[in-house]
Amino acid sequence: MVEQHVGEHPFDQLTPDFIIDAVEGLNHLSDGRIFALNSYENRVYQVGLEEETPLIAKFYRPGRWTNEQILEEHNFCFELSESDISIVAPLRDGSGNSLFEHEGFRFSLYPRCGGRAPEFDNLDNLFHIGQVLGRLHHIGSLRSFEHRPVLDVKSFGHQSADFIAEKFIPSALKLPYRSLVDDLLQLLDEIYQPHQQKLIRVHGDCHVGNLLWRDETPHFVDFDDARMAPAIQDVWMLLSGDRERRTAQLSEIVEGYNEFNDFNVSEICLIEAFRTLRMMHYAAWLARRWHDPAFPKNFPDITGDRYWEEHILELREQFSLLQEEPLQLW
Repeated sequence: MVEQHVGEHPFDQLTPDFIIDAVEGLNHLSDGRIFALNSYENRVYQVGLEEETPLIAKFYRPGRWTNEQILEEHNFCFELSESDISIVAPLRDGSGNSLFEHEGFRFSLYPRCGGRAPEFDNLDNLFHIGQVLGRLHHIGSLRSFEHRPVLDVKSFGHQSADFIAEKFIPSALKLPYRSLVDDLLQLLDEIYQPHQQKLIRVHGDCHVGNLLWRDETPHFVDFDDARMAPAIQDVWMLLSGDRERRTAQLSEIVEGYNEFNDFNVSEICLIEAFRTLRMMHYAAWLARRWHDPAFPKNFPDITGDRYWEEHILELREQFSLLQEEPLQLW
């Protein structure tokens, strides 16, 4: 792996000149226009080019993924794209390379693709999304990731809770937090045991922000969180609203999914478990990234009691939901 800059401020070097030099080093002539896109884990920029469509340059957070893990993500994208599945895959140079390095920073380039957020109130849209997910998961099931992780309770739950309790949560809330998450984690360990599930390569972060709707087709972007997980991981984040609405949404997605793949109904019981794990992982992610100046600037509330009081309340609600009957398809 190239040398990583894991200093206190990992992205300080990404000045406009640095970004332009990296892109122009791959024979793309920049017109000097750079626009930062909404990304916190990595840094992503639209870079204008002379007499060409702008490119998207993604600079990877130092130390997060190994080269092998990044290339597994890229190769998964290439598999999907070659099967005519609508995703935004990284660009390759003339030698077939998709991961590049500039002065210690790894980066990749993507085509700029337009689109709008899908309308989840439109059940026809969800049906089409289900169709694409069915095809995507068929390809994802053909082989396994060797280097990318498995979605599990240990990394998303136990390690997140330990980090928050030891290093971040206000001292007055540490005891109620620890007491609650201990019970919650015990329940999660009972509900979700990865070795008992069919694990496939999934997008991993399949929410509305990572879907572009264009020409009546969903286009999946940002496979940075791709990992091994049950297929339901790419479904549950598309559901919102009350139980009746979520049931209708899930039923429509599954109907489309089943046209190209067999949806495993037994995984529906994992929805609230995965929602809980995401809540815990997200809170720990904010805490772990606090040394990055972008996080105090954009998430100032997490240093106060109120944020953690609300987080504890949400986890209590999840503890109750985990003991309710799962959704049933229409």
